[in-house]
Amino acid sequence: MKLYDVAVVGATGLVGRKIIQVLEERNFPVGSLRLYASEKSLGKEIFFQNRLVKVELLSPKDFHAHEFVFFAAGAKVSKEFAPIAAKAGAIVIDNSSAFRMEKNIPLVVPEVNPLALLHHNNIIANPNCSTIQMVVALKPLHDKYKIKRIVITTFQSVAGAGQKGIDQLDDELQSIPVRYKKFPHRIAHNILPQVDDFVFDGYTKEEHKMVNETKKIMGDAMIQVSVTCTRVPVYLGHSESVNVEFKKKIDVDEARNILRKEKGIIVVDEPEGNYYPIALMCHDKDEVFVGRIRKDETVKSGLNMWIVADNVRKGAATNAVQIAEELIKV
Repeated sequence: MKLYDVAVVGATGLVGRKIIQVLEERNFPVGSLRLYASEKSLGKEIFFQNRLVKVELLSPKDFHAHEFVFFAAGAKVSKEFAPIAAKAGAIVIDNSSAFRMEKNIPLVVPEVNPLALLHHNNIIANPNCSTIQMVVALKPLHDKYKIKRIVITTFQSVAGAGQKGIDQLDDELQSIPVRYKKFPHRIAHNILPQVDDFVFDGYTKEEHKMVNETKKIMGDAMIQVSVTCTRVPVYLGHSESVNVEFKKKIDVDEARNILRKEKGIIVVDEPEGNYYPIALMCHDKDEVFVGRIRKDETVKSGLNMWIVADNVRKGAATNAVQIAEELIKV
């Protein structure tokens, strides 16, 4: 088996550490692993494959030594260094928003649009966490019934805002001074109808990401998408209420069975026993959990469902590693 020289940029952050964990758990064929972060993390060590790997300071001259580089350090770092790594011959899998809507850069969820990987210029974008879990659940239904319109409300965990989001919730729950105010209001015992900054039309950047990324990944610009993103006092795991209107007549039992057969989806849908997806269920899991599947009686062919996934894992790290796995299959 061929082994690959791999690097992780932003290795000490939530997503970076999870990428390292997932690489080991999924037995990705790593020959060598280099870990990069900012100066404040310089010299730290992270355990990988029975050894400690030291964290180094990111330098453009190092990229020629890598075949895969996972970026998990934010859009600013990605915009500066990802093109350099790609030019040096490395395949970049970027977790930020830097390249997602670039025309010639594939935006990929392996269960949904793996063929997009056939055409890349050494940079591949990992979608937004909320988008990933939704399109995994919707793609097999779209193939069968053709989606006309989607209305989504997200309930996003504080982990989606990184370690500082977790720290703010921690501090507020313990009634101690907040180390860093990541959210514009108190998040403990509260719900904020805002994820990311507002833009010109009253929507947030996060909401625009879901609209635009869904159309690009699904390969259908005609799908209408309306979304409200909220932040909830949950440590890990994004939940979504999703209403879908289809062009073709849909049968609820058939739709449920279609989802059950899909790799990467777990249907949890026994309402009579209070059994449905919850955030605690998805912790450190790679699958997308779907439940509360029921007909929307207000339209000719509509469906309501509840979708839950680990936003740090499937919503970021696992999806990135799955992209690399697809590439080495080719």
